[in-house]
Amino acid sequence: MISRDLAQRLSTHLTWEPANADQFFIPRPEIADSVFTISDMVVELVVKDGQSRFHFNGTVEWALDSVESSEVVWLPRESQLRTLLEEVFLSLDRSPDGYVVTVSGPRRAYHTPPEREASDAYARALLYTFGEPD
Repeated sequence: MISRDLAQRLSTHLTWEPANADQFFIPRPEIADSVFTISDMVVELVVKDGQSRFHFNGTVEWALDSVESSEVVWLPRESQLRTLLEEVFLSLDRSPDGYVVTVSGPRRAYHTPPEREASDAYARALLYTFGEPD
């Protein structure tokens, strides 16, 4: 799973269309450690008048009925991150130090620093494509 820090950095660059099986966290101190998965059974996505909202069905741990999608941070899956890289994606390689993603760049290919999780390497490559330095 992508790190929360990288997910928050990416959130300023990405437009998220929430869908079933997507995961997110709510950056509020009292529940920031929890990860939620959108599912019609527990966390239901409700779209009304072009606004998305998450309804928490049957949650007993907290008194939380719903939260605006703009108040949460999406935790994109590895496959979603790879798709977002589109035509600049060149490779994902595993080294003894971790995963490295290579993307095409304006002058030469860019290699991410090794990451323990492939999703974090994809996230770093995406941040590079948005011009955000490491």
